[in-house]
Amino acid sequence: MNLTSSESQIVFRIMGELSAGHSSHDLRVSLCPLLRDLLKADYLASYVWCQEDGKFGGRVALNMSDDNLSSYEAYYQFRDPITPALQRRRRTTSVNDVISRQALERSEFFNDFLARDGLYYGINYYAYAGGMNIGDLRIWRGRGKEDFSRREIEIVDAIGPAFTNAMHRALAREGGRGSGASPGGPVERIAHETKLTAREKEIALSATFGRTDMEIAQALGISVTTVRTHLKHIFSKLGVSNRTRLAARFAFPASDGN
Repeated sequence: MNLTSSESQIVFRIMGELSAGHSSHDLRVSLCPLLRDLLKADYLASYVWCQEDGKFGGRVALNMSDDNLSSYEAYYQFRDPITPALQRRRRTTSVNDVISRQALERSEFFNDFLARDGLYYGINYYAYAGGMNIGDLRIWRGRGKEDFSRREIEIVDAIGPAFTNAMHRALAREGGRGSGASPGGPVERIAHETKLTAREKEIALSATFGRTDMEIAQALGISVTTVRTHLKHIFSKLGVSNRTRLAARFAFPASDGN
């Protein structure tokens, strides 16, 4: 996947935040403005699913009103025609892929919740570990903008596994649901099966984005020699011989079976 120079800079900042050891809350706070700039989005929200209570909590949001989000948490999340379908996906998905625009705009959820803050086009990513939803990214544009492209969806999909891993580590430190869970999602499953370390996953994804050894070293605060050592281990574990084959190994399937 080719990124523009400005996109590459933002992606490296995102990867830096994902490896910075933030709490699960601060991690998502740090990502929201970066994802907004990367995707030219207008609104972002992120929640953590509580299986015991059967609802979302731990809100982080950008450019959405507190009153409207409070109404979502108290009422609209239980009358939401899109999130359950999106939540079952293990990859970034457009809202338009789970409901028609006509049906969405007829719904109470759209007219009395989404439209109040101006949300119109959306993509969502739900992070899974050990079969549990441990956090999400909900990214929206307003009416009058273009819908998110497949390329933009693929960019979020490529960042998603690193987000999953960062949330997994943060929740483990906090004594939450991330502790002891094995990773989920297409790239995470490959990494888990081949026993890539957290740092190796970060470097593998950076290399897949086409970054040079020097760029990866600068972004992660390590030496070029260390990057090359990690890449040697990554290639060996994944049974590939170069970055092109690495990118192909990490390619997303057309469907994740959900």
